[in-house]
Amino acid sequence: MDRKIVDETIAQMGLEDFSTVTIRDIAKLSKKLEQITGEPFVHLEMGVPGLRPSEIGINAEIDALRNFCAQSYPPNDGIAPVKEAASRFVKAFIGLDIDPLCCMPTTGSMQGTFAVFTTIKHARPEKDTVLFIEPGFPVQTTQCDVIGLKHIGIDIYDKRGEKLLTALEAILQSGNINAIVYSNPNNPSWVCFTDEELKGIGALATKYDVIVLEDLAYFAMDFRQDLSHPFEAPYQVSVGNYTDNYILSISGSKAFSYAGQRIGVSCISNALYHRHFDAIAKNFGVGEFGNFMANRILYTLSSGVTHSAQFALAAMMNAACDGRYNFLADVAEYGRRAKFMKEVLTANKFYLVYDNDMGNPLADGFYFTVQYPGMTAVELTKELMYYGVSVFPLNTMGSEQQGVRVCTSFFHDSLRDVFRSRIEQFAKEH
Repeated sequence: MDRKIVDETIAQMGLEDFSTVTIRDIAKLSKKLEQITGEPFVHLEMGVPGLRPSEIGINAEIDALRNFCAQSYPPNDGIAPVKEAASRFVKAFIGLDIDPLCCMPTTGSMQGTFAVFTTIKHARPEKDTVLFIEPGFPVQTTQCDVIGLKHIGIDIYDKRGEKLLTALEAILQSGNINAIVYSNPNNPSWVCFTDEELKGIGALATKYDVIVLEDLAYFAMDFRQDLSHPFEAPYQVSVGNYTDNYILSISGSKAFSYAGQRIGVSCISNALYHRHFDAIAKNFGVGEFGNFMANRILYTLSSGVTHSAQFALAAMMNAACDGRYNFLADVAEYGRRAKFMKEVLTANKFYLVYDNDMGNPLADGFYFTVQYPGMTAVELTKELMYYGVSVFPLNTMGSEQQGVRVCTSFFHDSLRDVFRSRIEQFAKEH
């Protein structure tokens, strides 16, 4: 790219300080430069699904609209078909028993986590801080800021296994932690917690009475093993096997490529759903955790989730449970893209930041992290813009490491030669 044009555009958009840019800023800048230069960017910054959604969901949604679902408000905690399908899906692919009552659709997992954080804030006023296992999805910490929850983080870069559990317990002993939050597989490192680690996290959650929010946005997308067969092992590992203090956040966006309709489910353990909290009983007249989340928080946020989208998610989940729809076969494409990009980058002096998973090779999936010798995360993010490649710095995601996140979702085979030539040129000139 013409450096003068890039610099002028950065200045016009007020983005000179790349240490404060958001993902949306990077996306907007790269698209602006595409318009000005006429040159396509290789968009690796946005974690937006890039695959076509299943016809199963689309047809179910169309049928629901034709049957006039749009004329009625959906229930605050979801329609029966999606609640039953979510309960069945969790049993089929995680092996957990969660009552349909405790499975609530949300307007994407984003609304789900916001609702959970808000519920926890009111239920546990004596505990005011959320503990994030990082790196992670930066919007979740922003949600805490908006709600008025304190938050702290712990970087898993050199803390896995017993080291992770020891570090977590040292923080939990303070007594002010109300929740532990992580994604599995992890956004952006793509490490996957082991069953032993989750067993330890579950034990700590019970011991210190904290709620675990397990973000399964990239459900079962650890492609090192086949998790696609319903009602048989191996299952997606979950902390739900080891504590009653858990909530699963399952997104329709990535695994089902249904991002545009904003649909996900929050699945609360049976015990936590029915648990009574004095603070919310006193202030809102509803002491039951799940009832409060459904009929006070979700009600006031959106008064339910788009009716037709609930039918779509129910249809896709049921098809997956029946063995009629292998959703993981579709999203395996992300793994193939990651493998190619890693090969190109590492052949040109880049190296993986989070480079192993408890001593094992990382899975190839939706995200991975890389760095270039001698550069900070911010410097690398900005410098790659001059080569028509947009990425996102790790320091904005709670990581203590220098490097950038690469997302595979918008990378297509038609970009292979362009990507290779730009990375080779970058390496030659640096």
